[in-house]
Amino acid sequence: MNKPVRIGILASGTGSNAEAIMNACETGRLKGKAIVSVLISNNPDALCLTRAKNHNIPAIICSNAGLEREEHDRNMVKELKKFSVDLVVCAGYMRLFSTYFLEQFPNRVINIHNALLPSFRGMHGYRDAVEYGVKITGCTVHFVDVEMDHGPIILQKVLEVTFEDTEETLKERGLELEHNAFPEAIELFCDGRLKIVGRKVKIYPY
Repeated sequence: MNKPVRIGILASGTGSNAEAIMNACETGRLKGKAIVSVLISNNPDALCLTRAKNHNIPAIICSNAGLEREEHDRNMVKELKKFSVDLVVCAGYMRLFSTYFLEQFPNRVINIHNALLPSFRGMHGYRDAVEYGVKITGCTVHFVDVEMDHGPIILQKVLEVTFEDTEETLKERGLELEHNAFPEAIELFCDGRLKIVGRKVKIYPY
């Protein structure tokens, strides 16, 4: 059996997706396939740090205050490599990456976004969906490149938007969708079933 993929999670906020991944590694679909080796946050007050500690996962603060993007990225790379990370997972990490960072983990950085890309890029996917009046939205797991919410798409999950929905009610249902989609995409990576072909990601059968 292959060794489990070692995941490094980057997060800036509450870390609900981070915890979904931790749970999946411990008792869910990723058990035996992946382990979370470290969680790094640029926000010293982020709840995600506490979540990691509750799972006995090293939780590291790597502040970007006063640093250029690449300088901060170099600090993070050093930490990730200390833990021999194979896959970098962005779970609510609110910064773009430098070319340097992505070169250290080629095709091994993935992100989840709370909309069906390329629609509603940016921080407020659920709010934007409600305000625009779309009938469906969802979440997207994708490989990361230097542009915001732009890299090749691994998978997308769809969510109906009702007339009565607010940002809060839509987000509540959307997070449940995200918590299932992210481990599913990571499992595809762990199983070696993903291949990037231009802007597309081919998913190979078992």
